[in-house]
Amino acid sequence: MSSTSARDKAHVAIRIKSNWFKDGRERSPQEISDALAFTLWRIADAALRRTRKDDFAIEVGPQYLDFLAEYLVFLILVADRLAYRKLSAEDRQIFTGNLANRSGETYAENRSRLLESDQKTCKQDFIDLLNRRAGEYADFDYDENGPDYGFYRYLAWCISQILSEEDAKWIIDPMISFEAPDSVKLVEKTLRGLWEEEPRPARRRSGTSGD
Repeated sequence: MSSTSARDKAHVAIRIKSNWFKDGRERSPQEISDALAFTLWRIADAALRRTRKDDFAIEVGPQYLDFLAEYLVFLILVADRLAYRKLSAEDRQIFTGNLANRSGETYAENRSRLLESDQKTCKQDFIDLLNRRAGEYADFDYDENGPDYGFYRYLAWCISQILSEEDAKWIIDPMISFEAPDSVKLVEKTLRGLWEEEPRPARRRSGTSGD
């Protein structure tokens, strides 16, 4: 097992949508959560790939999808805590509900394709997991400095239940120390950009055209 100190901490490059490029109108909670859902999937997938690269045995199959489910749930609940500080109760409900729905659709599509299982059932199982975990993560704080230790520790415990007994002993520290905190920073950065009303200027392409 690779130790934390020996780990290659260079993150897999993730292209994230964190700014609007068109008019500077205010975006609806649904529009913002639509954009965020894609990013959350990319963050969860990158975390899974890094964990496998660090020699944790996560087989392609149920174990692979179970990791993604737990990580996606964690990221959705992070986004919900951020929405709590930014949005009204009604808008937060729309934001988180749509985010859960869109993330569940993407997850279910991938799980059903990989495991040849019913897509509707896969999505419902994901939503059930999210609802269950929401109550459990509710015991932990999330302030202006981010999640408290317990928030990260609970994710690490959930992930450890997916792994072998040997791997479970080693996953806790990297999850708490850098994997989960780095993912939270990406979610926070993405939402800061998506909540801005002023669009980012489009980048100019360098070089000559082919015309």
